[in-house]
Amino acid sequence: MKKIFSLLLAVCLALALTACGGAKETPAPDSSAGAATDTPAKTYKVAMICDSAISDGGWGAACYNGMVDAATANGWETAYTDSIDQSAYADSMISYCDLGYDMIFAPGNQYSDAVVQVAADYPNVFFAVLNGSETLPTANIASILPDAKQIGSIAGIIAGTMSKSNVIGFIGGMELDTTKAKLANFESAAKTINPSISAVSAYAGSFNDTAKGMELAASMINDGADVFFGDASAVDSGARQAIDQKNGTGAIGIFDIGQPADLLGQNPCVVCSVVTDNAGMIGLCMKDVQSGTFGNKVVYGNLENGCVYLGKFNDELVDADTQTKITDYVKALQDGTFGK
Repeated sequence: MKKIFSLLLAVCLALALTACGGAKETPAPDSSAGAATDTPAKTYKVAMICDSAISDGGWGAACYNGMVDAATANGWETAYTDSIDQSAYADSMISYCDLGYDMIFAPGNQYSDAVVQVAADYPNVFFAVLNGSETLPTANIASILPDAKQIGSIAGIIAGTMSKSNVIGFIGGMELDTTKAKLANFESAAKTINPSISAVSAYAGSFNDTAKGMELAASMINDGADVFFGDASAVDSGARQAIDQKNGTGAIGIFDIGQPADLLGQNPCVVCSVVTDNAGMIGLCMKDVQSGTFGNKVVYGNLENGCVYLGKFNDELVDADTQTKITDYVKALQDGTFGK
């Protein structure tokens, strides 16, 4: 019934758009032209659904911008539906499928069940799931998987090098496998640099609760945390607000590490970011759709292929010697010698 309703909605929308466009006169055929004509190139379309806002300054924004950048590079059209509840995941995807979209981009493992459900009914639509599991791919489903261990380790390198209190903080949205991997490697890498460091962590149970992010960060600051890293989208934005409030207008002594986009300049407390090139990985999926090779694979992103990398430093908060140390540690991580 939901599928029928979505199809009727799509048809009504198409009719409405036609009506708004007005009637167009069709020119008479040119008899001087040959019978054969070139078939216009297909315009591909991709849509993103997201439970956070594309204006959240974090995960939602980075994923949306990645999709748009990839689409621009490959000549695709885009659409999105954001700030939706879990109950609307499947229906939102079905609506785009019925409107003729070629690919659905789902920016998180939490969409996997809905993707599997919808993909079974739409075998000619392709679904790309960011942070999807390695067992998720089918003929029309691909996982996009940035290296969570490397992401956590890069953040841990920054935190282990920057912390003065020997306490670092991590805030997660949900207890997803990728988030847990980031936390484990964040703590491990920091301890590799400074064995005296301890990590305090918490999960918000949400990716949208900015107030919860402020609450958790304030509590961790009271516990002595002076470098933060998060994997919780809008919750991370709340954490940065709490950090900025605590720093006040004086010298900045509590820092935040951004992800997945380069967040330098977004908040005064951001010292650096761990950047995931979502556009690069989404673009690979688009090329697979166009070449007919999509599906049954995981599209990986890591330091080695440039889809995970160290962002720009805040020169006012990170001196040149510290920047060199962090950069050298990250190079060692890439070549497999970090901590050895």
